[in-house]
This record gives sequence, structure tokens and C-alpha cells, in this order.
Amino acid sequence: MKFRPLAVAAVAALSLTALAACGSSDDTSDTAADAGPKTIDVWLMKGSVSDDFLKRFEADFAAKHPDVKANVQIQEWNGIGPKIIGALASKDAPDVIEVGNTQVAQYSASGGVKDLTDKKADLKGDDWIEGLAGPGLYEGKQYGIPYYAANRVVVYRKDLFQAAGVTPPKTRDEWIATTTKLNTGGNQGIYLPGQNFYVLSGFIWDEGGDLAVKEGDSWKGGLSTPEAQKGMEFYKQIQALGKGPKDSDEAKPTQTDVFAQGKVAQMIAVPGAAELIAQANPALKDKLGFFPIPGKTADKPGAVFTGGSDLIIPEASDAQDAAYTFIKELAGEQWQTDLAKTMKYVPNRTSLAASVGSDEGTAAMAAGAANGKATPNSPNWAAVEAKNPIKEYQTKVLTGGDPAAAAKAADEIITQALNAK
Repeated sequence: MKFRPLAVAAVAALSLTALAACGSSDDTSDTAADAGPKTIDVWLMKGSVSDDFLKRFEADFAAKHPDVKANVQIQEWNGIGPKIIGALASKDAPDVIEVGNTQVAQYSASGGVKDLTDKKADLKGDDWIEGLAGPGLYEGKQYGIPYYAANRVVVYRKDLFQAAGVTPPKTRDEWIATTTKLNTGGNQGIYLPGQNFYVLSGFIWDEGGDLAVKEGDSWKGGLSTPEAQKGMEFYKQIQALGKGPKDSDEAKPTQTDVFAQGKVAQMIAVPGAAELIAQANPALKDKLGFFPIPGKTADKPGAVFTGGSDLIIPEASDAQDAAYTFIKELAGEQWQTDLAKTMKYVPNRTSLAASVGSDEGTAAMAAGAANGKATPNSPNWAAVEAKNPIKEYQTKVLTGGDPAAAAKAADEIITQALNAK
């Protein structure tokens, strides 16, 4: 899933003794017989780190690991899929690649990604947030190492909340009551377009359902289940408390532009959307706040789709030990904490949630990430999103169509796409 911008370049080094200690036992490429620093090629995506972060990481890595040189190349998200697939099939792949968390299954299915299951304990994998760790698994093996996450929160107008005498809700019931009070005087209580299927996913997960489920070796669309139907019922209820279009998503029209017009009390987006709103309407800059999407009970925020990145090592890498050491540093506590503070991302471990500091938007995002999940972990999920029958299903239900019939039609398309060979 693309939630980011990223920029990186790193020079690093690593002692061959350390490599032998922490690397994989079957890696014969990183040996003491190699003369000079071991060079690894790293692909990181545009937007992951700032220049300042990179300089700090670069200096620290070089001091700790003087025998490895990391040649980091910045990649654009546009068109990256075919480029990675080609690299994994080649004999000259980079040694570390940052990939979208929902892409790991597709790449792992190719057979070109190294199994890092035996590194999970060393990387404190029991503490990873589920929305990154789950997608990094494929057929029970850990191929993707969680890097960072981002997820949606509720962006709200503090002044409109105060005028209505309400505070950020903790539960779904409170959210409906609060939004109803805000939906007066020409204001929209919430702007929620009808086809935001990532938001719908969270409501379905809250009910115990999913967009699709695997039964044996086959997949089956999950929108027809009672749990998914309940999730759609709630979506319809909250969506009706605003004027969001029922037949388009958050990009048509751009929801930040709608919010910037000054008549919307809430919308669901990543915290960075507040900057776009303030750019379009500077008068709103100091009036925006954030809270996690409410859950069914006050003790747990609503489930959210976790976007973000994982790090993988190609099987074709001839420096897998050095590649692992690079990943261990970047995904470790020191640099995860720094990344969270610098880039306002959610760190890869639940225990590091507090490291985001006092930034209200990032703190709300981190709180929600504790209940983060990802789309069905299938190599074919991209084909589902390309057709996107879920959006059509949402529009049919919101415009008065039969929910059961609409769900059945969407499930047939999902099932066919996920089981395609």
C-alpha cells in the first residue's frame, strides 16, 4: 500500500566477524576471504526518510559496521512492481528492497525472496504490529520484515466540536451521537465518500469478518458473511450523516479540498491530510485535531487498514548477511524511534508507540495501529483492487440496493480473482 514519500542514500559498513555472528548460516558469499568492504545495493522508496535522518543513520551505521558499504538507491512508487519482479527474477538483484506491505505475498510467491523466519526472534518479532507482520508472512514463513506503518485516523474541527458541546468519541455509539449533533447548521457531521473501501474494511474487521477468507487451498469472498454485512450496515449509518457522494471515493472529489471549504466537522484520512487542508485554507490550520477511529468498545480503537513498508532480501543477493545487518539496524529500536519522531510514521513495534512523542496526529495513528490489519494475504490481491468490486458493492448498498445480492455479486468477482492461476 502506498502511503508515503521517501528519500534515502546510505553509506555503511559492517565487520565480517559480526556478519558471521548474525547472518544466515548458509550464506557463503560474505566470507573473511573477501577483500575490502562488502558493498550491498539497497532500494528504498521515495519518502521513507528525510535527509537529516539519513545522515544520522549513515554516520551511526558506518561507525558500528565499518566493513560494509551500502549503496542506497531511491526508487519511485510509480512502476515499482514490474521493476521488483524483474529484479527478483534476475541474477543481479539488489540486496535489500523496501516493498509495500501488501505486496510481500506477490513477490514471495515468485520464489525470489529469502525466508527470514529464523530471524524473527532476533528482531523482536513478537512485538511487531500485526498490520505489517501479517502481510510479511507467506505460507507460514516470514519473508517481509516490518519497516514502518501509517494508517487512517479521524481528522476533526476542534472549534465545531466545542461549539456543539462534544468531545472526541471513544465508541461507535458515541461517534454516531457526536456526529449527529455536528450534522446541523449547514455543516456535515462527517464527510465520508461511499467508496472508501479501506474504511469499510476496518468496520468489517471490527465485527470479526474479512474481505476474503482462505478455505484450504482456495479463497472465497467474504462480503456475504453476517459479520461483513454488519460492517457495511455501520458504514451506511455513519456515511449518511454527511453529504459524501455514494458513487465515488476519497479522490473524486479530493476530500481534503471538500474539508477545506469549512463546512465539514470530520473526515477519515492519514494525519498528513491536515497539512493539505491548511494549505488550501490557512484559517483552519490551528483548528484541526485527530483521534483514532472509534471501536465497538472504549477499551479498543476501531480496526484500521495498516499501510506501510516491509524490507525483503532477494534470494539472488550475494551478500545476504550484510543485507540482514542493514535491515536489523533500520528496523531496530534506535532507528525506529528516530524514524517515528522524524517522519511521523508508526514504528514497527507495539511497545514503541510512545516514541512518536507529543505530535497529536501521529499519536492518534499509533493508537489505532495497535488494532491494524491488512488486506487478504494473497499474491492475487492486486487483481481484486484493480477490478474493485468492493466499491461497486458499497455504492449499490448505499443507493438502496439489496445488500445480500450486492455482496454475492462482489464475492464472485473476488473469489475468481484470488483463485486465478
